[in-house]
Amino acid sequence: MIDSTALDPALFREDAISEETAEVARQVEEIMRTLPPTETRDPKELREERRNGGGTLPLPPLSDKAVTRSIPGPAGEISLRIIAPENPEGCFLFLHGGGWTLGSADGQDPLLEAVVMFANLACVSVEYRLAPEDPYPAAPDDCEAAALWLAENARQEFGTERLLIGGASAGAHLSAVTLLRMRDRHGRQPFCGASLIYGAYDLNMTPSMRNWGDRPLVLTTPLVEWFTDNFVPPATYDMARRRDPDISPLYADLADMPPAHFMVGTLDPLLDDTLFMYARWIGAGNQADLDIAPGGIHGFNAFPCALTTEMNAKAVGFLANTGK
Repeated sequence: MIDSTALDPALFREDAISEETAEVARQVEEIMRTLPPTETRDPKELREERRNGGGTLPLPPLSDKAVTRSIPGPAGEISLRIIAPENPEGCFLFLHGGGWTLGSADGQDPLLEAVVMFANLACVSVEYRLAPEDPYPAAPDDCEAAALWLAENARQEFGTERLLIGGASAGAHLSAVTLLRMRDRHGRQPFCGASLIYGAYDLNMTPSMRNWGDRPLVLTTPLVEWFTDNFVPPATYDMARRRDPDISPLYADLADMPPAHFMVGTLDPLLDDTLFMYARWIGAGNQADLDIAPGGIHGFNAFPCALTTEMNAKAVGFLANTGK
């Protein structure tokens, strides 16, 4: 039975937003208005700035528990960043966000450490190739290769075959694409659960994204257009080609997908992507949970506040309990 409270209209009203959450949005918007728009910058400069602690989102500390290893990929070796407990009860394949253009495998160590601590999972974060230097299908190809490696080696490497997958933003998109590729290209589904946090599932843009405009709450419509054009260059991928399910998984046959946990904030331009994908996941006969964060902006769960604590606990709880 679908939980009718998941789409309670009260969650989307302004009076559902706590003052603390509203203050986070105000501070982010104020900071972003002082910065040059991301889409006017060079991606290489942005990545270097981020490595040096710049950008809108806080730069998390690196884990001293992490190790890196390389696996074969379709265009050379792929680096995996691994944080694991002594006796893991499963593995979590994590695909980072950043609009297929920014981000890195080591950019969310505290989150992965929490998954290790509270869900007792080995976390494997993938350093996939980035656009525009390496546009589609480079990133999905790398994520597919990492998923295959984990499916074939998890028992030997980590002593478990219980596998979960997930990510946020572009990482959620790549997670959905990877699940579809495992089913359609390899005839199997080794993952027992998917954590899909404020993902982008229609690269032609859903109404909430297209209508958002230039209010700078991490994302803007021009910024998402820039990210998407980097990933699927318009000279090659027009609107019709961007509906390919391997690019926009919202259009896929979603039968036989694993249980999923969707999460999104009500002040996220990608709100519709999650609402639509959740409905299609359920409509295909799959299990899914949906958590709505009143007043949550894109990337809200990276900012310390009560909403972040609550929602991250739900995400980790899903990973801890799914597929056991």
